Amino acid sequence: MDDIQQKLERFNSRANGTLPDHMNIRFTAAAQGELSAEIEIRKHHLAPNGFLHAGTVVTLADTACGYGCFVSLPEGAENFTTIELKSNHLGTVREGTIAVTARAVHMGKTTQVWDATVSNKATGKTIALFRCTQMVLYPK
Repeated sequence: MDDIQQKLERFNSRANGTLPDHMNIRFTAAAQGELSAEIEIRKHHLAPNGFLHAGTVVTLADTACGYGCFVSLPEGAENFTTIELKSNHLGTVREGTIAVTARAVHMGKTTQVWDATVSNKATGKTIALFRCTQMVLYPK
């Protein structure tokens, strides 16, 4: 098993019992400053109106950005927390799989900024554009 595959398996097992696990987020690719994941849509991902819940999209994008930040922490940092996020929702799905690719825009010593694009995996159509800022945390 190669290093990337081992890393993805660690990411997927690290989520056990947490919101990303409950949302069925699965990490699919990782590289320096980039992380990809996806969700196969199930009923609990939908809003009562039958369309994809915006929270599902935000959770997928924020999780991808967060894991990307975590593996890109500067030397001496121990963790991070999201301090700002924004999303523009451009489309929706009712079934199938949605995918995200998160990319680092800024990787500083005190903050990181990540952009993510969420799309319909089958068609490639963009569902949402997302940006978040992470505060880098150091031991006291």
